[in-house]
Amino acid sequence: MTLSQINCPADLKKLTAGEMKALAGEIRNEIMTTVAHNGGHLASNLGVVELTMALHRALDCPRDQIVFDVGHQCYAHKLLTGRYDRFATLRQLGGISGFPRREESEYDAFGAGHASTAISAALGMARARDLQKADYRVVAVVGDGALTGGMCYEALNDAGSRKTALMVILNDNGMSISPNVGALSSQLTRLRVSRGWLGMKKAVSGGLRRLPLVGKPIHRLFQRIKNGARNALVKDKFFTALGFRYFGPIDGHDLEGLERVLLRIRDLREPVLLHVVTTKGRGYSQAEQRPSAYHGVAPLYIEDGRGKRKSGKSMGSMAGDHLIQLAQKDQRICAISAAMADGTGFSGFEKQYPDRFFDVGIAEEHAVTLAAGMAAAGLRPFVAIYETFLQRSFDQMMEDVCLQRLPVCFLMDRAGLGGEDGATHHGIFGVSMLRAMPNLILLSPRNGAELTAMMDWALSHDGPVAIRYPRSGAEWDAPFRGFAPGKWECLKEGKDGAILAFSAILDECRKAADILCDQGMDLAVYNASSLQPMDEDLLKKLAAENIPVFTVEEHDRTGGFGAAVAEYCALAGLPAPRGMIGLPHEFIAHGSREGLLDQMGMDGRGIAQKIKEAMEK
Repeated sequence: MTLSQINCPADLKKLTAGEMKALAGEIRNEIMTTVAHNGGHLASNLGVVELTMALHRALDCPRDQIVFDVGHQCYAHKLLTGRYDRFATLRQLGGISGFPRREESEYDAFGAGHASTAISAALGMARARDLQKADYRVVAVVGDGALTGGMCYEALNDAGSRKTALMVILNDNGMSISPNVGALSSQLTRLRVSRGWLGMKKAVSGGLRRLPLVGKPIHRLFQRIKNGARNALVKDKFFTALGFRYFGPIDGHDLEGLERVLLRIRDLREPVLLHVVTTKGRGYSQAEQRPSAYHGVAPLYIEDGRGKRKSGKSMGSMAGDHLIQLAQKDQRICAISAAMADGTGFSGFEKQYPDRFFDVGIAEEHAVTLAAGMAAAGLRPFVAIYETFLQRSFDQMMEDVCLQRLPVCFLMDRAGLGGEDGATHHGIFGVSMLRAMPNLILLSPRNGAELTAMMDWALSHDGPVAIRYPRSGAEWDAPFRGFAPGKWECLKEGKDGAILAFSAILDECRKAADILCDQGMDLAVYNASSLQPMDEDLLKKLAAENIPVFTVEEHDRTGGFGAAVAEYCALAGLPAPRGMIGLPHEFIAHGSREGLLDQMGMDGRGIAQKIKEAMEK
């Protein structure tokens, strides 16, 4: 049976060991071919092929529930659950998502896209099962990277304290086990999950406890000897202390071994953790050698791993390079990343100043309060986190940084539409969050020159600053004349109206102004690079000259830039903006940025049409 003939997980159970091995190769080939064309998460998906196959052989999905942490390792799962015929549309506008989505398939038990949530969600499902007197299994598949997030430990502690029946699979692709230790651990695991071993433990423990007088002391001694022998060979004390029965580590690419273990432990009525060791990027040498570089990729040539698209320097890389220059002159500067040093452009800083670089793992809340403590003690921390992930640290930013007016600079990469990664990765809600924070300066540069000028200014400012920027800056070649907070830059003069463009949408606003010019309307275009504070003098000037104002932003309209301008105008007694153009107040699906802007009428043509209609009214 070939991959194209697999319509549901039940089909896997009809295959022989040889057929399963051949199928694993087909799955890897399909993932590589599709990601090479569409882009996506490569190394993580190649590493979990056998694990995913073994899970679907041992479980009865969709009755049994599998919750993937983050979800960027779900491609094999999608191929095995009836989505092979649509897999070529992966991450494309109107196609299937690169993450689990409940709306997409009954096999996607829980939506994901941010890390460290799976154990909590799976525990919630398990408790719902128990309260409803149902009988199905719940499994959380968690990577070792996700375990750097504190939410995992809150969930582990909770699950262990109530002894809820739940299986957690720790997919460990960040460590290497020597052959001897690996073989010994595998043998020990086979022994511990065998019916004989489990039955013997139960019989001996029950018999010892029933012995008069000496039974309980002997039983305690038996437990200490058993646990001591186990922990001398397998370092599982951490998880057992949290109330989990630990099994492993086992080879995550041994299909038969994985299935055998899963069949033995799947019905244990207690919290269970299975430690599985996999190789990230398995089957593709470039990804195996450089798993971080091939974690998430743009379209590439499989033969040598070269990217198909030529892209310029990202805004994040510009920020990282400039921070190195600042750090050469200022010993107070340090950099903080939440497991995204490469993605945020901080890898160069890490190499240059390893003692002043801190990667805290997938722990955004901790990153923010760590920065607050550093700032309180006299340092000047720069925290680089994607805007969509910084949402997780709302309380820490509010209470630990802004309330105390501490000089922390937040570099918020990937502002605006996140493209093919979809709803969980669009940076379109950050302004609504940040506007609520007193004492916070909120900036948004149009290009690298303005970004570095903002960083210079932030270093001189004795308080919190947030700088949000897209992956690539605006291409408008108007010369940069310098930055000052609360002053908006005029990039094009015009007498019939003024477009106030916020951040990434600036190039589309220029196109809109050109289209309108051809239709006889002369609109000015301003780069509104400072939201807190905003350019109150300009707004008053435009109102005095009776020039209608249009705000445009690549952000949710609710609570965004346009709303901020409208609120100010209302309080100052100025005319409201004639139009507030932004993204709809909804979760936006995946697709290319260009495709999404066109779909929502936010490209140059769409913006021009909206302005024209408002002007004609």
